[in-house]
Amino acid sequence: MNEPLPAERRARILELLRGRGVVRAGELVDVLGVSEVTVRRDLARLERQGLLERTRGGAVPSGGTSSVVVPPERPAEKRAIGRAAAALVRPGDTVFLNGGSTTLEVFRHLAVPATVITNNVLVALEPANRDVELLLLGGHVRPDPAERTVVGPFATEALRRTFATRAFLGIGGLDVEHGVTTPVAAEAEIARSMVEQTREQVVVVADASKLNAVSDFGVCPLARVDVLVTDAVVSERDRGVLEQAGITIVHVSRS
Repeated sequence: MNEPLPAERRARILELLRGRGVVRAGELVDVLGVSEVTVRRDLARLERQGLLERTRGGAVPSGGTSSVVVPPERPAEKRAIGRAAAALVRPGDTVFLNGGSTTLEVFRHLAVPATVITNNVLVALEPANRDVELLLLGGHVRPDPAERTVVGPFATEALRRTFATRAFLGIGGLDVEHGVTTPVAAEAEIARSMVEQTREQVVVVADASKLNAVSDFGVCPLARVDVLVTDAVVSERDRGVLEQAGITIVHVSRS
C-alpha cells in the first residue's frame, strides 16, 4: 500500500481528532502506516497552523479540552516504574513531580511522610494521604485530557523560590546523544526548573517507549540525571554511556 501524501495524512489526523477528541501518536503510526518521526512532524505542522495542541502522548483540539478521559498507555509498566521510583523517597523528603501518568504512579505509591510539589493536576485529584503534604503549583492549565498540568510563569516563578530533595520527571524521550527531552515547550520549562532546584537526586521515570527517543524540547543533559527507572532492556552500549554519565539504572518488570 502506498504511503499517504502529507496533506492526506494531516486531513486524516484532524478527522480522527474531531471524532475522538484526542489522538495518540502511537495509534497514528498504525492508522497512517508511517513512522513516529513523520507523525510528530505532522502534529508539529498542524499545531503551528493552530489546528491542534500537542500533548506528551499525542494531540487534543486547539483552544479547548476534550471531555474524553484517556487511559494511559502501558499502565502495568508505569505502575511498576512508579512503585520502584517511590521507594527512593526517604521520610521527610521534599519531592518535585512533573506531569505525566508515570509520575502520577510515583505519587500513588509513596509510602513515607513527604512533601510533594507538583504541576500535575491529576495528583491533586488523588485521595488525601495524611502523610503527604501536597503543594500544587499555580498557572495556566493545559487542556490535555490524559495529563492535565499547570505551566507558565506563575508556576516557574514559584519553583524558583523552592528547593526539593528529589525530582521525579516524566519525559518524552531519553537519548544517549541528545539527553532528556519532551514534546511540549511549556512542560520542558517546568522540568528544567525542577532540575535546577533539586539538591540531591534527579530521577527520570520512563517506560521502554521513551528510551532512544528524541522530542522537540531539551530538558537537561544526561550528566544532570542521577537515576533512570525503566522497564526497558538497555543495550550494553547505551548502558555504558549512561553509567559513564553517572546514572544508576533501576530496571523493573511488569507487574
